[in-house]
Amino acid sequence: MTKITALPTDIARALQDGGADAHGQMPERSVSDGGKNPCRHCLHYIPVGKGMLILAHRPFPEAQPYAETGPIFLCADHCARHDGEAVPEALKGSPDYLIKGYSADHRIVYGTGIVIPQAEMMGQAEAIFGDERVSYIHIRSSRNNCYQARIDRG
Repeated sequence: MTKITALPTDIARALQDGGADAHGQMPERSVSDGGKNPCRHCLHYIPVGKGMLILAHRPFPEAQPYAETGPIFLCADHCARHDGEAVPEALKGSPDYLIKGYSADHRIVYGTGIVIPQAEMMGQAEAIFGDERVSYIHIRSSRNNCYQARIDRG
């Protein structure tokens, strides 16, 4: 059993309330054009006309060689965190995703990375968790490598 884990609320609130991003910069404030900008906290697309933040995020506890940092979107206003029960709206909009496993020390587990059709993603995640070295899985854009969410054992 697996679950999709969104950006933690404490991180989202710090950014939404004016905190600095992973590069120490203030998030850019913009207005969504409805172009499928996925909020990494609620895992919904930010609706047209709603405020959004564009910022650098590093989904790892500390900087190290495997700790990729990249752009993400967040709702500018507080939103409810995705509960992990079902595949959310923001992960249904692409035909495929890059998923890869990470160890407990936050290093890529080589041989687990794969670009996979969205409909097969959660099944493949179950297979990746068959490798005892894997502690969690990242879901990333298959085209831009942007962090989307994480998959954890349920």
